[in-house]
Amino acid sequence: MRRVLAIILVCTLIAGVGVGCKAKAGVVNLGGIFPMTGASATFGTSSKNGVDMAVEEFNAAGGATIGGVKTTVNYINEDDTGLPEVGASAAQMLINQDKVIGIIGAVMSKVSLAIGPIAQAAGVPEISPTSTNTKVTLVGDYIFRACFIDPFQGTVMANYAYNTLKVTTAAVLYDNGNDYNKGLAENFKASFEKLGGKVVAYEAFTDEAKTVDYKAQLTVIKAANPAFLYLPNYYGSVALQLKQAREMGLNVPAGGGDGWDSPDLVKIGGAAVEGGVFSTHFSKDDPAPKVQTFVKAYTAKYNEPPDSMGALAYDAAGLLLDAFKTCGSIKGSDIRDAMKNTTFSGISGAYKFDENRDPIKAAVIIKIVNGQQSFLTTVNP
Repeated sequence: MRRVLAIILVCTLIAGVGVGCKAKAGVVNLGGIFPMTGASATFGTSSKNGVDMAVEEFNAAGGATIGGVKTTVNYINEDDTGLPEVGASAAQMLINQDKVIGIIGAVMSKVSLAIGPIAQAAGVPEISPTSTNTKVTLVGDYIFRACFIDPFQGTVMANYAYNTLKVTTAAVLYDNGNDYNKGLAENFKASFEKLGGKVVAYEAFTDEAKTVDYKAQLTVIKAANPAFLYLPNYYGSVALQLKQAREMGLNVPAGGGDGWDSPDLVKIGGAAVEGGVFSTHFSKDDPAPKVQTFVKAYTAKYNEPPDSMGALAYDAAGLLLDAFKTCGSIKGSDIRDAMKNTTFSGISGAYKFDENRDPIKAAVIIKIVNGQQSFLTTVNP
């Protein structure tokens, strides 16, 4: 449900620079766009939790001083349901109706690619916590991300499979209707083969939100006799794919990307996902004091530990709010410039952006052990 606003903002749309506003009541709006319903709803819940925490902490610390006025943030969260067209509509509403100073989101690359051009045209900074497809930030200079990108993530798992697991053959099963899945599949294949391995089966399906039967593709994969199965898909479909693979006797090690990072992976997949490995952005088992303080606070607030979605959304919101406070302005171009030059240090690491506003960051590898996520290692760029 959208929040009812009790503030009055006098705003004028300035061509080419976005929305310039004078905050009369000392409150400005920040938008969020996440999948609160649909097949990936746990991603949305975790992301909203992370943003909520960051906004609450920002306001409790005094907010920002804008034009001599102490200014706090009102957060408005929209549900994209995992669909690009719904996300685009939410972005239009947040920008044109709510006059937000920035947007946190989306989770999925395909949704970020739909909302990015809208934010860019309006001059409103947008930062995606977890969209890893390379094209997301290439939309324009108002678009940022808080996560590493697919070429790095695909390479991380290819290296792990070839060098750590010592496998020389692999199969890939991916959703060819999603930029995220395709990007990971392509980069894993290219990296694995460059190392000397061979992808013996490269099978696709369309729309994991609707597909429940993967037996045809898995039959082809089993016949190719791979030593490793790479599933660059989201947790719901991964759980079904591995259950069906195990039922067919395809019991080779399996791995994937950050789309696996949900407590529902084990809830849905059970024993079939045991031993699976995946690359992601954050581990709650990281012993760093800053991480453990966050884990304790998040767990106390939401009665479960944070996953990568919650941690990166917390970082993304914190980074944008820090830029807002640093520049002392609600003008989109000022916030953008402060974000480009940020020295923000978040839960998932220190942030420094390259020329495409992509952060240079490490990845972690997680393994499912006894039904729980277990931290294996950190992989630096």
